[in-house]
Amino acid sequence: MASKRNGTLYLGVTSDLPARAYQHRNKLVDGFSKDHDCTLLVWYETHDDLQNARYRELQMKKWKRAWKVDLIEATNPQWKDLFETLF
Repeated sequence: MASKRNGTLYLGVTSDLPARAYQHRNKLVDGFSKDHDCTLLVWYETHDDLQNARYRELQMKKWKRAWKVDLIEATNPQWKDLFETLF
């Protein structure tokens, strides 16, 4: 999730991406994403195994910001909100 293009980034894991993205978009859960207005789904990846997803999350949270921006821009150079593409 992001606040805007090149804005604040939020990274997390969920088993229900549409529901979780909806919560972020509508600021229904207190925390970092709400405090920093991270309401745009600009990138995601899927995993068949929750353990693998959690490992990837921990791995990416150690990444430099530039690496995360590069990952987003590789598939979403305009930082468009991908929420509607989930349906």
